[in-house]
Amino acid sequence: MLNSSTPKFSLNLTRRVFLLFAFSMIALGSAQEKSHVSELVNLADLSAEFEYDIRYATEHNFIGQVLYDCAQCLLRPEVAEALGKANDYFRQKGYRIKIYDCYRPLDVQKKMWSLVPRASYVGNPYGNGSIHNRGAAVDMTLETLEGCYVEMGTDFDHFGRAAHIDNYNLSEEILANRKLLFEGMQKFGFSPIRTEWWHFSYKRNFDYPVLNTPLPCP
Repeated sequence: MLNSSTPKFSLNLTRRVFLLFAFSMIALGSAQEKSHVSELVNLADLSAEFEYDIRYATEHNFIGQVLYDCAQCLLRPEVAEALGKANDYFRQKGYRIKIYDCYRPLDVQKKMWSLVPRASYVGNPYGNGSIHNRGAAVDMTLETLEGCYVEMGTDFDHFGRAAHIDNYNLSEEILANRKLLFEGMQKFGFSPIRTEWWHFSYKRNFDYPVLNTPLPCP
């Protein structure tokens, strides 16, 4: 404890040490955030074997507005690597992955929430956010290697019972296609969510921080 007999230079030194520590923590936090941002990789730079239909870079989505300035799929490196392995698995079976969405900036999540505040379909950006905001989730489907459509029962972003993964009131073809999709993705560390057959979150996804860096558009 400091008392009246404590030299003034000792007090000043204590203040300087405290300020140096505080500034160091701020700088460290900034550096960590930059490091997290730099850890996102562009899937197209890792493999040319994916197909893309980035809906939020178009008006063809549940909002009916363009939300992204460009069509890119960014993910955490380990998530992208696992997705590449999953795609190799599907390709061996005559299919390939078609991407609908990957990393999503938090500001886009806030816009979605302002228009559709339904937590069962849109992650609350003022709570835990979406796994997409962490670069650890992918929205996707399958198509054949020839580019033919694979029926999954609904389109992407269909908000209703028909899209739920526990809905079995579907044709044998659709159930078989979903089974192929779910089992293939689970082999490589991805898990679906109950209300969206197209959404897959990578394991340990809450270890990643929420990001709001814009997509690196040309």
